[in-house]
Amino acid sequence: MRSDKEGEPLALVIIGGGAAGLSLADWLVRYDREELGPGSRFDVTVIEAPEGPLRPAARTWCFWDDGPGAYEEAVTAQWSRLRITGPDGERVEAVPGPSRYRMVRSTSFEELVRARLAAHPRARVLRATVRRVQARPDGRPGVRVHADDPAGLPFVLDARYAFDSRPPAGLPPARTVLLQHFRGWFVRTDRPRFDTGSADLMDFRVPQPAHGLAFGYVLPLAPDRALVEYTEFSRHLLTVPAYERALRAYTGEVLGLGGFAVEDVEQGAIPMTDGRFARRTSPAHVHIGTAGGATRPATGYTFAAVQRQGRAIAAALSRPGTPHRPAPAPAPHRRRALAMDAVLLRALDTGRVDGPRFFTDLFRRTPTEQVLRFLDGTSTPLEELRIGLRCPVGPMLRSAAELPFLPRRAAPGIRPAHPANSREDHR
Repeated sequence: MRSDKEGEPLALVIIGGGAAGLSLADWLVRYDREELGPGSRFDVTVIEAPEGPLRPAARTWCFWDDGPGAYEEAVTAQWSRLRITGPDGERVEAVPGPSRYRMVRSTSFEELVRARLAAHPRARVLRATVRRVQARPDGRPGVRVHADDPAGLPFVLDARYAFDSRPPAGLPPARTVLLQHFRGWFVRTDRPRFDTGSADLMDFRVPQPAHGLAFGYVLPLAPDRALVEYTEFSRHLLTVPAYERALRAYTGEVLGLGGFAVEDVEQGAIPMTDGRFARRTSPAHVHIGTAGGATRPATGYTFAAVQRQGRAIAAALSRPGTPHRPAPAPAPHRRRALAMDAVLLRALDTGRVDGPRFFTDLFRRTPTEQVLRFLDGTSTPLEELRIGLRCPVGPMLRSAAELPFLPRRAAPGIRPAHPANSREDHR
């Protein structure tokens, strides 16, 4: 591919066919359709892993939207009411106004976006394993991507920019590192058990770990079908038998589902860290998705940030003079949001804040739409001030005061799941 001649479409390589990579590709072809009609300003190649250990299993992404949204055709289910249940059984019913909590299965999402790419004259999806990305050897601006096809045959692609969603080898140095890790069952009960209009966002009626917090999560798909998950915010993953024991206890002792069959399983882990993810390796090689810091540190929410990131990149690439500038690498979250998240992570990690009580009170004391904007990273300073005043002020102030004096340390042995493995990459 050539990207340095006047009037030619801009050659772009997107590494990874998960939520971040396909969303960026989708935004690029949408910009072409909306602004140029049948024309084309982008030459887009998405490289996704072939079948094998690098290719993630089917997974679930959820997000808030006042729809119909860009991925309406891929929405599996949606809910107009949310429930948060405290350890003592106190329930908070949250109605997110015009928004709905929506589920998209990765298989439907991928099928929809690939169809859109197939309709674009200069977009394609390749199955290959990327080995390395380097500067172009001919000295021209851009990158050369070295990859092997499914048969193991090597090939190269030259492009002006590469956008890379592959997970880093390890998490960046941080003051606090937790993982949001989970295992879920898609269950079918022998009798109707679920209210299809309500989703249990956090159910804290599960044994709490010595460090961190745990909750159940229930997304009804039909009166007799649901995704039921056990989730922890903690420093270490569990073994599969430990997740299974927790799920059996939750479905039996807490939910009282009675007889049911497990039709499918999903499992993943999302990094929750105040580490600073590098947004670019070189002027033409940019990280996107979780690898580029799109995951909200204190909540694990990613999908909406991925959409903002993809749209910002597509908009920047559409501006005149783009080929002569470094690749756009927009910050997925504002500095103010990241600073608040660092304080909350520290407060949770030290145990100064009771996690179940914190999240239950947050929804109980604050209008739902404000909480959702806060969790999504789109709240206003005034909304954040109001939320802050409803938090346990003493523990939060103490955590904020000590953060500047804490060193950032490496987290050896901890590797986040591929962004596509996380439920929102999950939430």
